[in-house]
Amino acid sequence: MKKLLNGVHRRNGISIVPSHGSYRTIIATSLILSCLIVSSCQKEAATNKNDEVQATAAPKSSEANTLNFYNGLDALTMWQLQQARAATAKYRNIDNAIKDGYADIEVDVQHMGHHYMNTAIVDSVFDIRQPEILVYNKDENGKQQLVAVEYAVPLTYPQPEGFTGTSDVWNGTSGFPLWLLHAWVWAYNPDGVFNWTNPTVELH
Repeated sequence: MKKLLNGVHRRNGISIVPSHGSYRTIIATSLILSCLIVSSCQKEAATNKNDEVQATAAPKSSEANTLNFYNGLDALTMWQLQQARAATAKYRNIDNAIKDGYADIEVDVQHMGHHYMNTAIVDSVFDIRQPEILVYNKDENGKQQLVAVEYAVPLTYPQPEGFTGTSDVWNGTSGFPLWLLHAWVWAYNPDGVFNWTNPTVELH
């Protein structure tokens, strides 16, 4: 716009005084250009906002931090879930889980997965960084992928306090003599991080 006005006021080094009609043309041109620029910026901003909303709708891949997609959880609860995720990152390789004492207990449940349990650490203690059970599901290539962690405490003990807040859901009526709690820290669960089942997990 500055170049446009300079071009109107100065031509070949000679100052030109525009007529009233020229001023009207300049002003009209300026208003049109301004409207076009504002409209373009608004459209771009709206597009970027829409892209951002879509980007946070669900994890794009297994590499994404699943916990970023849960809403309404207490900050301390989120921090504890991050601890659970960090502590079990090495178990994304199922060979590491087996080396550390986790074994297939042949509990394979639709919308949940395949359960590997370390019976040596099942006791009265709820340890966020040491889940008694790891839940896997096979991908399309047959490779086991870690989808959730599960905590287990014998029913002979009172229901554990678990994570901070009231969001976690302990189950003492599963048919096993255990208080059980799932935490979907490796696969996003639209029904909630502590929900018993996950509708996005198809058993393979």
